[in-house]
Amino acid sequence: MKSLNGKWVLVTGAGSGIGLECARAFARAGANVVISDVNALALETLRIELADRGTTCLSQACDVASETSVAELAKVVVREVGAVDVLVNNAGVAFLGGFEETPLSEWHRIHDINVLGIVHCIRAFLPAMRAAGGENKIVNVASLAGFAPAPNMAAYAASKHAVVGLSEVLAMELHDTGVSVLVVCPGIINTAIVRVSPFGSAISAAQVDRLQRYYFDHGCHPEVVARDVVRAVEQDRSLLFTGPMARLGSTAMRVSRRLARRLTIAAARRNGYLAE
Repeated sequence: MKSLNGKWVLVTGAGSGIGLECARAFARAGANVVISDVNALALETLRIELADRGTTCLSQACDVASETSVAELAKVVVREVGAVDVLVNNAGVAFLGGFEETPLSEWHRIHDINVLGIVHCIRAFLPAMRAAGGENKIVNVASLAGFAPAPNMAAYAASKHAVVGLSEVLAMELHDTGVSVLVVCPGIINTAIVRVSPFGSAISAAQVDRLQRYYFDHGCHPEVVARDVVRAVEQDRSLLFTGPMARLGSTAMRVSRRLARRLTIAAARRNGYLAE
């Protein structure tokens, strides 16, 4: 996909953070965009911004955790634009807390959105993408946590490991078709997810403040991730590490898991994932 000019790109979780910047970046590359999020107001704000820029944009509120909601989105997209050329599965949530204090409800919430949300979207859009022919791309946004997680993120890390595994299997199953898969693993990114995610009862206010300051001081803007995603789609890449610590963290886990764990625990005490 050397040129995105005139292509249709669907981005979930486009109301903020990485999804918002991906919608902007694909629009700058000349693509038409379909934007989706549970926050209808944020979607309308972005739709107006993109329309004012001259981008052809379709906006539809959607809860990716709901198969019915995703099916309704797919019906609207097929009716209005046909098959999308690029599907960016970005919508995601998190929870910070130890395994034993993570409520089962949080496990369900995180996996319903982070994992089943991607499953719902792929099931809804892949058939039309295959039938349309040509070169198409599925982009699944995982995380550095999918390779090298920190303490106190068991549910989130498990969901992102699942996204990595799902993406690898899907890539193999689609290897002889025109649809390819890109899995994106952002590192330390300064998005709202660190500020709005719920925390376990054992996580102190001081620890939360330290973690938020760490992401603000050391994380990159989500625009960096978005630019890398667009470039990776144009280059037909299958794996993208982007942002601070992304490649380093994954490499450390491959070299020595024991050493990587010791380094991660030490860093977690400094950045807020663990209490000092």
